Amino acid sequence: MCQSKLRKDINEGEPALCCKGPPPARPEYDLVCIGLTGSGKTSLLSQLCSESPENIVSTTGFSIKAVPFQNAILNVKELGGTDNIRKYWSRYYQGSQGVIFVLDSASSEDDLETARNELHSALQHPQLCTLPFLILANHQDKPAARSVQEVC
Repeated sequence: MCQSKLRKDINEGEPALCCKGPPPARPEYDLVCIGLTGSGKTSLLSQLCSESPENIVSTTGFSIKAVPFQNAILNVKELGGTDNIRKYWSRYYQGSQGVIFVLDSASSEDDLETARNELHSALQHPQLCTLPFLILANHQDKPAARSVQEVC
C-alpha cells in the first residue's frame, strides 16, 4: 500500500494525486561464516545485528542471520566449528557469494594449525575458490593474541 498526498501541479495549478512507493529494495548477499569452535563467529554476528552479548551460546549445527546495512543485507549462514560438524561445511557452500573465516588469534598452536588447514581447504574448494574471503583475526583484546603478521 502506498502513501498518498495531495499536491498542486506547478504548471497546471490543479491538485494531483501522487503516490510514494516503498523504498527500493536493498540488494541481498549470501555469505557463509566458518571457523573453529570458540573463534567468535556467533559473537561477531550478534554484534553486527546489535544483539545483546549476554547469553551467547556456541552454535551447534548452523544458524542463519540477516545482517542489515544501509545499502545491503547480508544473509549469513554461520556453521558450527566442532570436529564432527566441520566435515559437513561443504554442504552449505552452494549459493554463497562470499566467505567470512573467523580465527581465534589467541588460540593454541595446535588449534591455529587446524584453523590454517580448514582455511586452506575452504580457499581451494570449487564452490568458494573464486569468492571474496574476509579473514578475521578475532580476540585481539586477549593477552595471548598474535598480531596479524604472526597469524599470516
